Amino acid sequence: MSFDEQARKISLILSDVDGVLTDGGIIFDNEGIETKRFHIRDGLGIKLWQRAGLHFGIVTGRSSNIVQIRAKELGITLVRQGFEEKLSVVREIISTLTLSPDQVCYIGDDLPDLPAMQYVGMPAAVADAAIDVREAASFVADRRGGHGAVRELIERILRTQGKWAEVLRRFSANET
Repeated sequence: MSFDEQARKISLILSDVDGVLTDGGIIFDNEGIETKRFHIRDGLGIKLWQRAGLHFGIVTGRSSNIVQIRAKELGITLVRQGFEEKLSVVREIISTLTLSPDQVCYIGDDLPDLPAMQYVGMPAAVADAAIDVREAASFVADRRGGHGAVRELIERILRTQGKWAEVLRRFSANET
């Protein structure tokens, strides 16, 4: 199935965090507090996706307060942390939203993401994902994790779905 055929069906994007929404680096300060670097364009892309009436969720193997803070800032309510085995969580989210797997895109970067990617209709990967993850993906971003890969994916799907022009209208100088 082509990218366009897959993209037209997508109403939910699920994303890993470390290596996808961040560059994969984990920083601890002298107090042992973890920090992460998120790309601002990914954040705006997620907001635009949601404003288009679509769902976005986070599924990550680690648990971090900073992820909850970032999710709240972006209005993401589908947040599942601390799940190394991600497929069961992905299935639960899909079931709760009464979607089918072909309506879901999952973007990952490493081996724990593979089962979820293989289950959904559109598996996606960041440019610097592990080789097996890139090979399993039907969409591989040109951008690396933490450097706008999620925004790239969102824009591409919204353009394919014919929703990008409406999203852009909000930023038009002629908008009243």
